[in-house]
Amino acid sequence: MGRERARDRIAAARAAEKRRERRRWIITFAVTGVLVVLIAGGVFWTLRGRHAAQAAAAAGTGAPPWARPADTAARAKAAGLAVTTMEGTAVHFHTHLDVLVDGKPVTVPADLGIAGTGALAELHTHDTTGVLHVEAPAKGKEYTLGQLFQEWHVRLTATAIGGLRDGGGRTLTAYVDGKKTPGDPARIALAPHREIALVFGRPGTAKIPSRYRFPAGL
Repeated sequence: MGRERARDRIAAARAAEKRRERRRWIITFAVTGVLVVLIAGGVFWTLRGRHAAQAAAAAGTGAPPWARPADTAARAKAAGLAVTTMEGTAVHFHTHLDVLVDGKPVTVPADLGIAGTGALAELHTHDTTGVLHVEAPAKGKEYTLGQLFQEWHVRLTATAIGGLRDGGGRTLTAYVDGKKTPGDPARIALAPHREIALVFGRPGTAKIPSRYRFPAGL
């Protein structure tokens, strides 16, 4: 009888230990699963936020710098600009653009309006100096800053550039040859050796350029 009771106690203890082991395994599995879900969710939202920010910058609705869009030549056509494989010769001049945000220059990308096939719009850029090239096949057409920003796929209005909007003491101001120009900057006409500056930030934080020293031959 004593031996049977001892065996029963040992069996009960083993059974209890197995139950405790199962509970520990279940708790460990559940905690691990929750951690995996939380980590995966954190990675997902981090990547999603990063991709959204990159997409916004690429689309020109985020913070600068704003990249050259892959479809810049197609956007030139949508802006009413001719896109051909030959540079136009009927009209040929250059304008310069400065973009300043909080006193710091923002790069105007090279090859705006130029397709990978070599075709180029009558309004385009070749480098990152901010020089805008107008090489048109016919006379009588006006070219505006808004068309360049359409090629660039960057929003430009009287109160916003890209994802930057007036507010908190910061404003968007346009200058032509050093003189403040009110109204919608997208309507500013491009002209030979004109210096255009778009300045976003608090007043007095940027030195306003009034002219650009074009290289010989431009």
